[in-house]
Amino acid sequence: MDPRLDALQQRLGHRFGQPGLLTRALTHRSGSAEHNERLEFLGDAVLNLAVSGLLYERFSGSDEGDLTRIRAHLVREDSLHRLALQLGLPEVLRLSDGELRGGGALRPSILADALEAVIGAAYLDAGFDAAQQLVRRLFGEVIGSTEVESWSKDAKTELQEWLQARRIAVPAYRITATRGQAHAQTFEVECAVAALGLAECGEGRSRRAAEQEAARRMLDTLKASDRPGGPLRS
Repeated sequence: MDPRLDALQQRLGHRFGQPGLLTRALTHRSGSAEHNERLEFLGDAVLNLAVSGLLYERFSGSDEGDLTRIRAHLVREDSLHRLALQLGLPEVLRLSDGELRGGGALRPSILADALEAVIGAAYLDAGFDAAQQLVRRLFGEVIGSTEVESWSKDAKTELQEWLQARRIAVPAYRITATRGQAHAQTFEVECAVAALGLAECGEGRSRRAAEQEAARRMLDTLKASDRPGGPLRS
């Protein structure tokens, strides 16, 4: 086996009895006809179920709405992208030469899909318990170290309230790009706060998801700037 795949399995904490499943999970549709989209579909469902179980255990006093919001934060594209980078997935993805030249190995949507595919592959390889343990290793620390209040609002709502509290006009959102075929598009959306001359972009597999990601990035920028010494406090 490729030493890079062997090292990846060590980082995952799961050794595949069927190595071909891992190879397929890491194969983008541009790289082969035997690509990872079906595994990504399966992995998405396994991930949602496994994360739901972890949240049910961790937040025993929370209602359905809270649990749903927390899960949405955890399984969103940006979160999966960061985990994929930590696991070193860009080094082992199988992409076409053209996709590689275009930066596909670092594209958030491709990496998020590949991680979901890896989870789906682990499920097929060794069953739900093995896949659930993999998800626990990936998400257990962040779930265990946060409180439900920190996940209580979606990014667009929090951003609007943050701006309104400072008497700043609400942001404007616009689609700046779409990629992919109609059934599997990726949207890029800009979130602009004209009064502050700021704009941030987000990507997602729906317009709403892209807007949420752009809003989250804008919030991060604004909160950093609002600290003592930041430009909004100068």
